[in-house]
Amino acid sequence: MTVPVWAQLVDLFAAICFVLALKGLSGPKTARNGNLIGAFGGTVAVISIIALGFVNKVSVGKMGLIILAIVIGFVIGFPIARKVKMTAMPQLVALFNGVGGLAAALVSIIEFMSVVSANSSEAESKASLTATVFTVLVGSVSFSGSMLTFLKLQELITTRPIVFAGGRYVTSAVAIITLVVAVATVFVPSVPILIVLLVLSLICGLLLVMPVGGADVPIVISLLNAFTGLSVAASGYVLNNVLLIVAGTLVGASGTILTREMAKAMGRPLTKTLFGAFTAKPAEVKAGSEARSVRTATPEDVAIMLTYASKVIIVPGYGLAVAQAQHTIRELVDLLVAKGIECDYAIHPVAGRMPGHMNVLLAEANVPYDQLKEMDEINPQFGSTDVVVVVGANDVVNPAAESDPTAPIYGMPILQVGNAAQVVFLKRSMRPGFAGIENELLFDPKTSLLFGDAKDSLTKVVSAVKAM
Repeated sequence: MTVPVWAQLVDLFAAICFVLALKGLSGPKTARNGNLIGAFGGTVAVISIIALGFVNKVSVGKMGLIILAIVIGFVIGFPIARKVKMTAMPQLVALFNGVGGLAAALVSIIEFMSVVSANSSEAESKASLTATVFTVLVGSVSFSGSMLTFLKLQELITTRPIVFAGGRYVTSAVAIITLVVAVATVFVPSVPILIVLLVLSLICGLLLVMPVGGADVPIVISLLNAFTGLSVAASGYVLNNVLLIVAGTLVGASGTILTREMAKAMGRPLTKTLFGAFTAKPAEVKAGSEARSVRTATPEDVAIMLTYASKVIIVPGYGLAVAQAQHTIRELVDLLVAKGIECDYAIHPVAGRMPGHMNVLLAEANVPYDQLKEMDEINPQFGSTDVVVVVGANDVVNPAAESDPTAPIYGMPILQVGNAAQVVFLKRSMRPGFAGIENELLFDPKTSLLFGDAKDSLTKVVSAVKAM
């Protein structure tokens, strides 16, 4: 297909939009505008492709199928994106990411047929086949891995690591065989071998995610996102589409950087995150832990602690999203600030179930950005804090990350809430967090627990603060 100058300029404009979008997404203040710029660039690119098809007189039937696919995708995707709850956002990201990888793989499978049947030069054919096979491999791994991640996040299967005897050897063997079959597909291209590669790649994606525990899911989401970006970039080479190469490379590069940063936030290398469950020792069960007592508080007790404090830090977690209590916590903080009390939010890099989950949640409630403090900035301040209110978080404040080598989160830097004078946990029950381990901080004498739905509990605390 001939690409006229105007179409190349449109692609350049869209690529610039993608770069600006990525820059905007790097900070909470500019994230919304960055997202809009990226969406606008994508829309312009799609319209350009459709217009180019008509200019090059692509058959009406083919153009109709393309437009029909866009309409179907819009009809399905738009309502889902509009109605999705904040708690289900990570699952939605996993689904969309998986669909992107699958789309790239399917396109490359179709192109594989064309390359095999075309009378192109051997060098050109091998180059196209290499890119095609790479896209099928990585796209399929991203798809199956993302689907399994979705099942874990939705708690349709256990969130704990799924391991079996000899699991790491099986995973290594399947990975090696998959690479061998991928090379064979390039040098001896045939549909049966490609099908074998597709099946093995799907199995690789499952084996990659199975041993990952709940606390590490955010890292896997980021890694699979990078995989999808790489597959899209490779499909851009296959289709001779520069914009796909640019967009895929941006996603792949940013996803890779984010994955490394997330792994760093967890305090261990990526390899241990992915395969550590195979060598991890089972956590010891503390005798009599079920009968241990905790100190409980009423909403009025919490209100008194807060109003007599000079500095308060809020630690949001996934439970805050479940209760949809972000607006209520913002109202409480506004009341305290109006009374002259210093308030901040402590944001852990892996709080929630996807990168930036808490930032998005609090932005929805229009929380001032200057109140959001990252872990490295806020940790030194806990020692001078009167009250820390932990709303639905557990693993990111769990001392086991520093003291218990058998814990799945051992080595992860945590928010040092235990250094504060008083700690208040808002919890539904004594059920452990996503990592499935007990939090010793709950039994600390300076810790008070306010049981109940977070939104209901916070509403009562707000009422008590207003009455004082």
